[in-house]
Amino acid sequence: MEATILKWHKQPGDTIQADETLLDIATDKVDSEVPSTAAGVIKEILFKENDVVAVGAVIARVESESMVAAGNFQPAPAPAAQPAQPAQPARPVVVEEIPYQPVGAAAPASAGIRFYSPLVLNIAAQEGISMSELETIPGTGNEGRVTKKDILQYVNQRGSGVARVAAPQPMPVQAIAPKPAQSAPAQQATSSPTVYSGNVEIIEMDRMRKLIADHMVKSKHTSPHVTSFSEADVTNLVMWRDKVKKEFEKREGTKITFTPLIIEAIVRCLKKYPLMNSSIDGDKIIVKKDINIGMATALPTGNLIVPVIKGADQLNLSGLAKQVNQLADAARNGKLKADDTQGGTFTFTNVGTFGSLMGTPIINQPQVAILAVGTIKKRPVVIETPHGDSIAIRHMMYISMSYDHRIVDGSLGATFLTAVANELEKFNPDRDF
Repeated sequence: MEATILKWHKQPGDTIQADETLLDIATDKVDSEVPSTAAGVIKEILFKENDVVAVGAVIARVESESMVAAGNFQPAPAPAAQPAQPAQPARPVVVEEIPYQPVGAAAPASAGIRFYSPLVLNIAAQEGISMSELETIPGTGNEGRVTKKDILQYVNQRGSGVARVAAPQPMPVQAIAPKPAQSAPAQQATSSPTVYSGNVEIIEMDRMRKLIADHMVKSKHTSPHVTSFSEADVTNLVMWRDKVKKEFEKREGTKITFTPLIIEAIVRCLKKYPLMNSSIDGDKIIVKKDINIGMATALPTGNLIVPVIKGADQLNLSGLAKQVNQLADAARNGKLKADDTQGGTFTFTNVGTFGSLMGTPIINQPQVAILAVGTIKKRPVVIETPHGDSIAIRHMMYISMSYDHRIVDGSLGATFLTAVANELEKFNPDRDF
């Protein structure tokens, strides 16, 4: 819905080629480069760095060489409007104080959980507004949503009790202020910085870490989490990969890791239990027919991002391996596109990459489940055979899954998790790839 302008690579008067990078933008998912749609000269830049711009808005104007040669650029409306712009600051701007009048708009009761844009959540985090406090802010947006204007007015009135609004604004503005009894604590909280005792280092969160924090809090606030655990004997899978990995890379041009093998098992089980591949919309359960697997990927900064393998059920093992490696490389090199992180229906994370035995992952909203695997360890286990039990050294792996208890009961969650473990254990060591 919106993006933040991080950096302009060109300024007015600079020449630019078609598809040359014009600016960098950041959404709630990824940072990406925006190329110019035409070659020519930058005539006007309409937004500054760090401005938040709605999708579809005009952000710059380019005078192309073909337009100048054909004489078609002169009648364009942008130059004609230029003389009128300097006149606007010359007009007196009346600033009036508007007393507190609560806005009546609110989220519909049937909607259940209110939607907040990444920008609103970012502002709330920066201003120390909790989710419970955010829920009380009336919204003037579509379906009662809290807009940027609403939350900025709320922040303004917390300290001053009134909002200052420019009279020429085309849209009516109402200020939001707390009751007098509430304003004093708010002023005291904002004016008194926190004092930390001892020898400490204060590190400011970067933009992505703030977004991750907001997303995690929102997920816990939205879904009642339940986590189930299982373990799998993946000896056959480990032995097969060790046997074929060199030939696989030579033939397919990409490495074979454990990730595509585990995703392959997850996909099979999602086909058997489609409710695990769903989301909630109010009191409706939306079962997704497409199986798009998100895989949590660590970035060099330590942050996590979740690129999505679209149509995972339509890919064979080679296709999955290529998608996994391409998306992981793009994530680590900052080359992910916005579409690469959209549309996930189920998420997989490998906490064993960092040596962890198991984890209790947080659901990636609006999905209803996330599955985690731990590191693979050799352990002595009891093997049951027709000739009796024996103890053998096997490659064992713990599996955990957090799920939304609003629609996934313990029986379904445990059954699905056990099914994934069984798929991994019965891996065919003689299969081809």
